[in-house]
Amino acid sequence: MNIVQRIDSEIEKRSLLKHSFYQMWSEGKLTIDHLKGYSIEYFQLVKEIPNIVDHVAMKDIDNSEIAKSAQEEAEHVEPWVRFANALGVSKTVLLDSAGTEKTNAAVAELAELANGSFEEAVAAMYAYEMELPKISRSKIDGLKKFYHMDSEDATKYFEIHEEADVRHAQIWREILDKIPAEKQEAAFAAAVESLKAQNMLLDSVQEKYVGTYC
Repeated sequence: MNIVQRIDSEIEKRSLLKHSFYQMWSEGKLTIDHLKGYSIEYFQLVKEIPNIVDHVAMKDIDNSEIAKSAQEEAEHVEPWVRFANALGVSKTVLLDSAGTEKTNAAVAELAELANGSFEEAVAAMYAYEMELPKISRSKIDGLKKFYHMDSEDATKYFEIHEEADVRHAQIWREILDKIPAEKQEAAFAAAVESLKAQNMLLDSVQEKYVGTYC
């Protein structure tokens, strides 16, 4: 398998859609309070992603597509705020909430991966964005089916990522296809660490707001 195929295999193995929190979302077993907690914890990553992508962009200033992605990510913060508002979480509460220790550790790990080599940073971002379109569709379906949340405020963030991250993942994939063999193991390791951090963030939400999956 080439580097992209190896990472894709790892994404499937560690898929966030297999995490108990997202399984509960897809089955309508979460409460609105659980979703409120999720909106607060995950916001810690949402607001950091523009900086993370910007760090990657600075490693290849000639790639305008990465810089454009960073700008897009900055524009996605407000739709998340509107999603939280639709759940009943005010912007003030969202901005004032610091996140759990585990949440912040997960976000810090993703940020640290962007500070590695260019190839490692790209692999970490690919592992983050590759599955997001599928995850976003699952979230939209769950919000509409089980929580009767079909307003633009409730679903817009996920609709954006259902489309945007197809493009973003393609940017990272094209770079990964060209990295030299001697840098592939480090890139693969970074992708694995990215997936671990993403799962750790959901672990944090599960542990603080939901408890043991039934």
